[in-house]
Amino acid sequence: MVTLCVRYKFNPDKIAGIRNYFENEQRVIERSGGRTVGCFLPTDFAGPTDEAIWLIDLPSMAAYETYRQVLADDPEHKTNVARLEESGAGVAMTRWRRNDGRNPSAMSAGGQ
Repeated sequence: MVTLCVRYKFNPDKIAGIRNYFENEQRVIERSGGRTVGCFLPTDFAGPTDEAIWLIDLPSMAAYETYRQVLADDPEHKTNVARLEESGAGVAMTRWRRNDGRNPSAMSAGGQ
């Protein structure tokens, strides 16, 4: 199992853009071979209000590599990214992936 963690840093005044992206992108993630573990948006109660996290599981490193290509080629994904950019949210993404521990050499930080 490989878990992809994507951290989004964005303009908190434009949270609607990131929220819409999360809602629209979930079906693309599933279609590309990933399974959403959770999308975590900020709250007004504690912590930073300009960060969100998305956790995505994939069954293997091979599935992860396929997922990256399928996602990159998906027209709906391209539309979702364009809409996010147009929203003015000013998103910066940081990606990490972690395997289930059976193959430590497959772990990476900052990968896609």
